Amino acid sequence: MGDDIKIRPAGGKWVVRAGGAVLGETDRALELSEGEFPPVIYFPREDLAMAFLEETDTVSSNPFKGEAKHFDIHTKSVVIENAAWSYETPKDATLGVKGYVAFYPQKAAVEQL
Repeated sequence: MGDDIKIRPAGGKWVVRAGGAVLGETDRALELSEGEFPPVIYFPREDLAMAFLEETDTVSSNPFKGEAKHFDIHTKSVVIENAAWSYETPKDATLGVKGYVAFYPQKAAVEQL
């Protein structure tokens, strides 16, 4: 299944918002697609306001992608738990998203501008 993971530039400009705050905007986003799952947009850390993100103890593991650490989003009005993830030591199939962060769609709005 790891061979059906595709990473490519996500054309255009992308923004991520949560809890009434803009967390980031980029024209360097990557799109990861995997089989029948919906594609996921990954933002480079340099284009995110990382001060809004706080690492949690949650770690998930995928045999094809590696271990992902998770982040809470902290805004003035709300804390959104485990709303984002990042592969710090990805497997070969996902080396392209190292240093990038993705967001759960039910916890943050990721939109193309």
